[in-house]
Amino acid sequence: MNYELQTKHKGFSLAEAMLATAILSIAAAGVLVPFTTGAKLRAEGIHRTLAARLASDLVEQIVNTDFDQITTQYGAYSEAQGHLIMDFQTGAEFSDPIYANFSRDATCAYVYVPQETGDGDAKFVLATVRVYYKASEVAAINRLVSK
Repeated sequence: MNYELQTKHKGFSLAEAMLATAILSIAAAGVLVPFTTGAKLRAEGIHRTLAARLASDLVEQIVNTDFDQITTQYGAYSEAQGHLIMDFQTGAEFSDPIYANFSRDATCAYVYVPQETGDGDAKFVLATVRVYYKASEVAAINRLVSK
């Protein structure tokens, strides 16, 4: 009698091991996808928060500028990516690497409101500030500044 044929082998076959690996991979992907999506959304939220702050800072700088100088200084204002002005008095830039991928620009133009005839000097400036992250707009603020 041949004892080798009668002995049962213990363990998994290659097909069973591959099937178990595939099932485990699918289960792991189902668990990990929400975490990676959450991390991406969190990073996007941080970028939008910083962009809103950067836009607000520039708008406040524009509002605090003498009305007659707004269009001269900020008519077509632009800051290159990674070179954002933190202190407008000294020209100091943000040094934190978190700001490296941000840029911003502003446009300011005299406007007339519907109640005005448009004959005299304009009494309002429309300031628009946009902030970009890696060249994609993430925040924008429009502000009407009066004389």
